[in-house]
Amino acid sequence: MEVFKAVNAGDEELEEIRRRKLMELQQKILQEQEAVEAQKKAEAQRQALLRRILTPEARQRLANLKIVKPEFAAQLENQLIYIAQQGMTKIPIDDGQLKEILRRLQTSKRDIQIRRI
Repeated sequence: MEVFKAVNAGDEELEEIRRRKLMELQQKILQEQEAVEAQKKAEAQRQALLRRILTPEARQRLANLKIVKPEFAAQLENQLIYIAQQGMTKIPIDDGQLKEILRRLQTSKRDIQIRRI
């Protein structure tokens, strides 16, 4: 009889551990889903801002740039949003203005040349 009680108590503990692990896993999944939703919402707001800031042609140029250099395009998007919010440029930015911004960013890069002697 004592052995049966000990086995029964062990089963209850095991079941409680399983329940806790399941709840933790469910909470983790829920948090991940919320994070993904927040990220999607932020990206949608960002794209809405860019639609107001850029003309369709400029948006297309930015989309092309994003395919080739995604990190650079993300930084450029941040800068465009910033300068538009600060009133540092006329809105909407057309393709020519975007080209000029890209040209200025390109000239600010430093070229490193290695010469062998």
